Amino acid sequence: MRFAFIEAEKANYSIDVLCRVMHVSRSGFYAWCHRESSQRQIADQALLVEICALFRLHRGRYGSPRIWRDLLELGWRVSRKRVARLMRENGIIARPTRRFVTTTQSEHDFQRFDNVVDRNFEPEAPNDIWAADITYIPTRRGWLYLAVILDLYSRRVVG
Repeated sequence: MRFAFIEAEKANYSIDVLCRVMHVSRSGFYAWCHRESSQRQIADQALLVEICALFRLHRGRYGSPRIWRDLLELGWRVSRKRVARLMRENGIIARPTRRFVTTTQSEHDFQRFDNVVDRNFEPEAPNDIWAADITYIPTRRGWLYLAVILDLYSRRVVG
């Protein structure tokens, strides 16, 4: 972690200063720079390529448990925690599917009113046409219902 920070900041500061601030030796930093990747790092990179391919195949909907199961089916011997770690470190986050929520109940026996406005949103006089809307705001204590009534002539809130 320290060496990676020094590598990232060496364009802005001297390596000598960075090594002193991070409490590491310069020789240790240079050894880290020229060190070859370990077998684990190489295997992680190959696994990450497969994870990314499966993630794209499932359109970003699969998280680590499902990706892990698919990897097992493909013959990879890997733990679920390793898959989760690689996904987390590389910012691979599954998008949850949004549920369709029905808010309007059209099939009811209540009285229905005609459309008297007929998309004429520019009335001739004040208090001639009012428009209303309602929205739901989630709070820690439950839903908060906000209703607004506008006078379309003045565009002011009436209630």
